[in-house]
Amino acid sequence: MAYNFQVVVDSADPHQQADWWAETLGWEVEPSDEAFIRKMVAEGYATESDTREYNGTLVWAAGQAIRHPEGLERAPRVLFQTVPESKTVKNRLHLDVRVGEQNHAEVVAKLIERGATKLWDGRQGPSTWVTMADPEGNEFCVA
Repeated sequence: MAYNFQVVVDSADPHQQADWWAETLGWEVEPSDEAFIRKMVAEGYATESDTREYNGTLVWAAGQAIRHPEGLERAPRVLFQTVPESKTVKNRLHLDVRVGEQNHAEVVAKLIERGATKLWDGRQGPSTWVTMADPEGNEFCVA
């Protein structure tokens, strides 16, 4: 039996990370269902401390997801979740953002303008990539 999955990224601020990655990938931030959140609080399944306001919208404080604009059939969902500790070591798993070799320099420059850090250039045979870190230090490659 085959299983579906989502990618989960630990973060200090999942809403800012979701915004950054949605723009980076051309994806969309999943909309908040404020009525559902209020209902869960009213029925005792959650507390006010489980929520926060972000950009004028009531959201779950602990996480925010993004998805491909064509839906979950096209690509797995990415969920950013709050964790108390900051990133301290190299990722054991990372995303490769495939932009095409001709676009590396332009995409890398735009990502740096938006808060990413260039770490190094990589090459294996004819394949090249740029390893970067997002605003919270999570490594990814532009390939």
